[in-house]
Amino acid sequence: MTFNFLSPVSDEVLAHKELLSEQALGNYIHIHSKQEGIPELNEIKLAIIGVSESRNDVNYLGEAPKFTNVRKALYSLFPGNWHLKIADLGDLNQGDTVEDTYFALKTIIGVLLERKVIPIIIGGSQDLTYAVYRAYDSYHPMVNIVNVDCNFDLGDSEQPIKNNKYVGKIIVEQPYNLFNYSTVGYQTYFNSQEEIDLMEKLYFEAYRLGEINNQIGLVEPVMRDAHIVSVDLKSVRASDVGNRQAFSPNGFTGKEICAITRYAGISNKVSSFGIFEYKPETRDEVTPMLIAQMLWYFIEGVNCRVEDDHFKDEKDFQKYNVMVEDEELIFYKSTNTGRWWIEIPFLPEINNKLKKHTLLPCMHEDYVEASHGKIPERWYKAYKKSIF
Repeated sequence: MTFNFLSPVSDEVLAHKELLSEQALGNYIHIHSKQEGIPELNEIKLAIIGVSESRNDVNYLGEAPKFTNVRKALYSLFPGNWHLKIADLGDLNQGDTVEDTYFALKTIIGVLLERKVIPIIIGGSQDLTYAVYRAYDSYHPMVNIVNVDCNFDLGDSEQPIKNNKYVGKIIVEQPYNLFNYSTVGYQTYFNSQEEIDLMEKLYFEAYRLGEINNQIGLVEPVMRDAHIVSVDLKSVRASDVGNRQAFSPNGFTGKEICAITRYAGISNKVSSFGIFEYKPETRDEVTPMLIAQMLWYFIEGVNCRVEDDHFKDEKDFQKYNVMVEDEELIFYKSTNTGRWWIEIPFLPEINNKLKKHTLLPCMHEDYVEASHGKIPERWYKAYKKSIF
């Protein structure tokens, strides 16, 4: 049985739940416990999993993270006007090797994806994103990953996987399922010029911390095109997390990172979400509460999803054609939500990865720029990837 890999939520957390208000979120979650076993997933939409694996952390000190305080904080919050059911499936503990943990996580995620359940992973080192990605091998032909991080985490694909260099393996290993990789919130001084150049060469997207600070809305269309979202807690500034978690004086504020996770939640494409690099500390109440609030906003986003991207009925959208040089750019605007898309054409005479006309999420500003003769950068990069 796939879920035999998982250990139940601790008695300490369950005892804490009994002290909470009847209206608290913990009393609405279907919990994997020793007494009740693993909950039925028939009507579950979101499933929380803790993964106690950090052995590929470059700073690993022999400690496996526990998520007791995160669960206490999350359970104590009050839910919004939500209609979707949530399960807490407990923890995936370390296997005999890191590869064993990867295999178990890949298997669990694969089953959840098949059952249309969105896994919410709390980790553990961020290299676990590799195992999440591999779970899509038989589920989705082309995958988009968004990494909320101060680093690109590319690394040398010929070297062993670490939490700061796992994306290289994703890019070069078969089967080749990665279509787009985006990093949100990178800080230039934490990344070599070689990696910055490689991101550009591969037509991947990279958004600097300052860009997002100035316009948080830039994140929304990026998340709208993502299947996997991986958040590194090192992207949050030191003043907003506990002492052991503190990494850099610059980073996202608590408010910004919660807005980003909500954007991830409202995306109709996002089918797995993870928060990684949690380092528990006995007296740290700030980081667990921040993670809990990030999870709350993601769940809130999922509950607020609107199916506005099928474009089957002309009443549901407005279509705009814009000529830029020799290119005809076709934009679509949802009349229900006001969100924008731009069409990436299918070129049958070349080896096109997309195999069909594809709509790329964009912003109203992209349409305005195109109207003034400028091709949107997101369209250009997506188009280039589709033909190579």
